[in-house]
Amino acid sequence: MKIKVKLIFALLCVAFVIYSLSIYLVPIRKHLNSAPNATLASKGRLVWQDYNCESCHQLYGLGGYMGPDLTNIYSCKGKGPIYIKALVKSGTGLMPPFHLTEEEETNLLHFLRSTDESGSADPRNFTINALGMIEKK
Repeated sequence: MKIKVKLIFALLCVAFVIYSLSIYLVPIRKHLNSAPNATLASKGRLVWQDYNCESCHQLYGLGGYMGPDLTNIYSCKGKGPIYIKALVKSGTGLMPPFHLTEEEETNLLHFLRSTDESGSADPRNFTINALGMIEKK
């Protein structure tokens, strides 16, 4: 009888490990395959952090409130990479001009593009279900 209990316990442990790996590795593989410019986007995140953009701007509704949420700025009609470059170079009334290198500018655009592709920004469109997961309304 003890052998059966130990065997069932061992099988359950193996099943748990396999299930856990499948949950945590599949999204990683999917993300890596869908983002060929992931390195540039991660460098762009460093540009975002180095210039302290989050102190004024938001991503996914989180960040400063002086500037607009930039989660979906890349695909916003009438905006996009040319608009973003112009604003970063010239600034606005509240935003100072930034003197980014060409590489920093390219990386920042890749970061904003990957952020845009990851979802929508408005946290008011999300609810928290009974399991604590965030779902779209």
